[in-house]
Amino acid sequence: WKSWMTIWCWMTLGFGVLFAGAATPATDAGARLFFDIVDGARHDPALFDDPAMRFAQGLIGAIMIGWAMTLFTAVRAADLAGPAVWRGLTGAVIVWYVIDSAISVATGFGLNAVSNTVFVIAFLIPIIASGALRPRAA
Repeated sequence: WKSWMTIWCWMTLGFGVLFAGAATPATDAGARLFFDIVDGARHDPALFDDPAMRFAQGLIGAIMIGWAMTLFTAVRAADLAGPAVWRGLTGAVIVWYVIDSAISVATGFGLNAVSNTVFVIAFLIPIIASGALRPRAA
């Protein structure tokens, strides 16, 4: 399960890099593809010409990269400290999932909620299977 969690953290980092790349035309292909997938290519391709859009997507990428680095640290700390840290980390992931997915559906990007669901399930499988949330025996 530790390997699974490490891979999950790397996936988070990868998405962060993808969105950070949206900040410049030379590196925005991944973010453009993501938008094409989650909204069925309904958006105007000129959407990425808007500096505010590039700023927002780049900023989201930077936040996700920072979140991934925090998750790497939190996963290591939770492994050492135990269930209380795993419960806090799991709570944070669930809060993100609910808010991000609700916004995705409300703004017409429901397929993003589907990808969020896959992502949160990929987090929960090793957490539940490992018993990391259960109190440690004294």
